[in-house]
Amino acid sequence: MVKIGILGVGTVGASVANILETNADILEARAGKKIVVKSGVVKNLSKDRGVSIKLSDNPLDIIDDPEIDIVVELMGGIEEPYALVKKALENGKAVVTANKALLAYHRYELQEIAGEIPLMYEASTAGGIPIIGALRNGLTANHIESIQGIMNGTTNYMLTKMINEGALYDDILKEAQDLGYAEADPTFDVGGFDASHKLLILASIAYGIDTKPEDILIEGIQNITQTDVAFAKEFGYEIKLLGIAKKVKEGVELRVHPTMIPASSMIAKVDGVMNAVSVVGDRVGETMYYGAGAGGDATASAVIADIVDIVRGNHGPMLGYKKPLESGLSLLPEEEIVTNYYLRMSVDDKSGVLAKITNELEKFNISIESMLQKPHRNEDVVKLLFTTHSCQEAKIQEAMLTLKKLECVHGEIAMMRIEK
Repeated sequence: MVKIGILGVGTVGASVANILETNADILEARAGKKIVVKSGVVKNLSKDRGVSIKLSDNPLDIIDDPEIDIVVELMGGIEEPYALVKKALENGKAVVTANKALLAYHRYELQEIAGEIPLMYEASTAGGIPIIGALRNGLTANHIESIQGIMNGTTNYMLTKMINEGALYDDILKEAQDLGYAEADPTFDVGGFDASHKLLILASIAYGIDTKPEDILIEGIQNITQTDVAFAKEFGYEIKLLGIAKKVKEGVELRVHPTMIPASSMIAKVDGVMNAVSVVGDRVGETMYYGAGAGGDATASAVIADIVDIVRGNHGPMLGYKKPLESGLSLLPEEEIVTNYYLRMSVDDKSGVLAKITNELEKFNISIESMLQKPHRNEDVVKLLFTTHSCQEAKIQEAMLTLKKLECVHGEIAMMRIEK
């Protein structure tokens, strides 16, 4: 018999406990041993959790219990769970976590502490989609060329509504909050930070790259307008908040931002709260992983898959390798990223304005690929929308600063990156 302790019996923790009880027979048949939850830890003992297990409000009741074999950490947060997971590993207990923030900041320290003790985390990224297992095991033979992922269901739901129904950002944010998809403070989701934590975990497995969220390019969806949506449709693009990891000669690009992608691509067709991750390997080509990225049962499914793997003895090094990958790939500075760009600006409705803008862009070796002009509520001003051929991030940022200084340009210039 294998005994489990759950730190954090919330929505996911309760699902884990109930699935392990309800599906006990089939799980025993698949794992080869009976798996039972001995106890769980919550902050508020007076709140009904809908579970039949023994509950405590002291995490050490699980961490220091010699009968508990596997600790399941579902608390959320960073430093408190780090201290508890560290102590559990030091006590010789296997650990399963769904905590993406913990791993975004402490995955390499935990790998060192764990050593040969299992530390599994399939549920930390994309909920019920087995992307961690795919990268660590299924794609082992491949050098990973790139990863592109819709890793946040809240933002994908909002963008889908904006694109398909013409909804405005503020209206659809309120709807997402009313439905429980977005928090009262939605910054973690709409600002791209949730997706960045997941991207860093995947990039560590794919490239062995140790970096923190503060080190990478992160932008949210807050500034996307219906003008941008209309332009994307007209030129055959969809807008998605993507986490992108891409191997280039100089290193690895890591970035999270709204992205225009061809409407014909597989990942462009992923709508609503669903998640999807596209991985390109040098041998297998593109593979696609799609499914529910959040929710109690979907995330619990991934947690229990890790528990069964541990019981079976199917576990390797936490990040899937025992020595550094590649030849010491490093994070490419964001100013060296090369891609295509979309710009939106308000300009005077006069002859010669486009020539001025084109001349300024040429100074930075930036050329326009496509262009569209839209009316503005001010009759003397028009909205100018255009895409560029590929150029360096540093160049487009410098060009935007220069364009803003032109008398014919009014207000802020909006920019979005394009992946073809």
